[in-house]
Amino acid sequence: MRKLRTLLALVAIGSSMGMASYAAAAPQSKETIAARSATPLTTDELFQLYSNRSWLWKDGAGYFLSKQRRFIAATGRGSAGSYGVGRWFLTDPGKLCFKADWHAKSGSAPALTCFSHRKKGGVVFQKREPDGEWYAFKNAPIKAGDEYRKLRPGDYVSASLKKIQSRLSASR
Repeated sequence: MRKLRTLLALVAIGSSMGMASYAAAAPQSKETIAARSATPLTTDELFQLYSNRSWLWKDGAGYFLSKQRRFIAATGRGSAGSYGVGRWFLTDPGKLCFKADWHAKSGSAPALTCFSHRKKGGVVFQKREPDGEWYAFKNAPIKAGDEYRKLRPGDYVSASLKKIQSRLSASR
């Protein structure tokens, strides 16, 4: 039995080492390759990119207020809706983060979300930290499919947030 456990442990170690070398040898996207040699955005560039803009998502949005770096977000509708309230902040090199307390019918919980940004030749690359993949966030000139097109000046969140807050308060 002891020999069997030792053998299984060695197989597991060998397998994990093989997977690590496979992952290192896996082909990388052209965005990942380009982003590695790109320059991180400065805090000024990030501030200009996000300040007083709403990032529209599939089922909601997040708003980055410049005043006190407040962050608000709302997703979903009706009893399935949730909202987040917190702060956004910038760190060098090239990272945007927002930390919010998220509220839903089931309760509330804090969450921290970060995105790294780099630029090369007029293209801004972005990836969600820690495990996201690099992709072209903003091209020059801007393309129809750029995620950057979902960043809109103004507050697209407050009205939805108030409705969800109201529904959640009534259900408690």
